[in-house]
Amino acid sequence: MPYRLIFTERYTRIAARFLKRHPDLARPYEKTLTLLQANPHHPSLRLHELGGRLRGVHSVSINLSYRITLHLLVTEHEIVPLDVGGHDDVY
Repeated sequence: MPYRLIFTERYTRIAARFLKRHPDLARPYEKTLTLLQANPHHPSLRLHELGGRLRGVHSVSINLSYRITLHLLVTEHEIVPLDVGGHDDVY
């Protein structure tokens, strides 16, 4: 069963700014979202749970430098992206 991505207004604004600053990442970003929707546990996403002040939030990789943080609601098969950006920006 595929997962459902739920985009908040806040995340949509963040993603639009991110893609405006990094137009070269549009395809990898879309590929990440497509794969996330199909199988969030795919090894290339490097899905992992964060700790500390971000406990309960997960992260997936767009590439080695850029990440998407998200809430992963496994029981409901819903994924809510929270932020997208460089490693230091989203953590």
